[in-house]
Amino acid sequence: MMAKIVKGTSFSGVVKYILDPEKQTNLVAADGVRLKNLNSIAQSFEAQRELNSRVSKPVGHISLDFSAQDRDKLSNEVMARIAHDYMARMGIVNTQYIIGRHHDKEHPHLHIAFNRVDNNGRTISDKNDRIRSEKICKELTAQYGLYFASGKEQVKQHRLKEPDKTKYEIYNALKTALPQCKSWRELLDQLNREGITVEFKMKSGTNEPQGIKFSKNGYHFNGSKVDQQFSFSKIDFALQRNTNVEQRQETIVQPSPQKVQQEFTSPDTNSLSSSIGGLFDELLTPSPAYDPEEEAFRRQMQRKKKKKGIRR
Repeated sequence: MMAKIVKGTSFSGVVKYILDPEKQTNLVAADGVRLKNLNSIAQSFEAQRELNSRVSKPVGHISLDFSAQDRDKLSNEVMARIAHDYMARMGIVNTQYIIGRHHDKEHPHLHIAFNRVDNNGRTISDKNDRIRSEKICKELTAQYGLYFASGKEQVKQHRLKEPDKTKYEIYNALKTALPQCKSWRELLDQLNREGITVEFKMKSGTNEPQGIKFSKNGYHFNGSKVDQQFSFSKIDFALQRNTNVEQRQETIVQPSPQKVQQEFTSPDTNSLSSSIGGLFDELLTPSPAYDPEEEAFRRQMQRKKKKKGIRR
């Protein structure tokens, strides 16, 4: 999991990008904005930015990118949960936002647009945001059992000679199989199909494993020699984590009414989707000259501004 952070001035631009029908977007969560059409979303953001005119770049835009190997794990609900966890840890709270998942690339990814002027007119800090984000991404990758990239992936494996060639074959097999398995039996079966045998080293005088060795093509490697992540204890932990992640996914709580998932799935540029009562047709339709709901929202923001004053 990786994050890219951008700050800007145009809410209209980021809203149009995230909800671009060519991206086959799923709007997985939103809060504090009116979802009538693209203009109403952007205007909701713009109204709140006026609570603090000193913020020169009120637009927060973050993309979260995941490995293609995690595609089967990442339903819209799970990605929304990860995004909310990420935002909370980054201090992006008590503010307006939309979260859209795109389907225009091989790897799963989503985009978060949020107002850096919060609901009380205070500024959401961006101090050390990239350093904090990198740490949080690593924590969430581990928490949700997602794929960790390794430096070994940069090695030109076609040039390797034995025994390194076989060691990397074992590495690749483990890298592919482990995220898919929830028990040792499943893992051993998959490795066996790749011609890899496994031996366990037991604690002296017990039947309790404490080490592991992989063999193929007449070569033998301890797990930690294949890669540090493939020691016995770390493989055992990963298998337990995979089981726990599946159990969490089965008990995911549906979003609250303020964070309702909405499907933006049509690649047709004339209509974003018909599955949610024509919302997407409306999103692409210009607002009328006078909209009672828009006027009520505007008046609400004006009252809020007068009551709170402009926060510095």
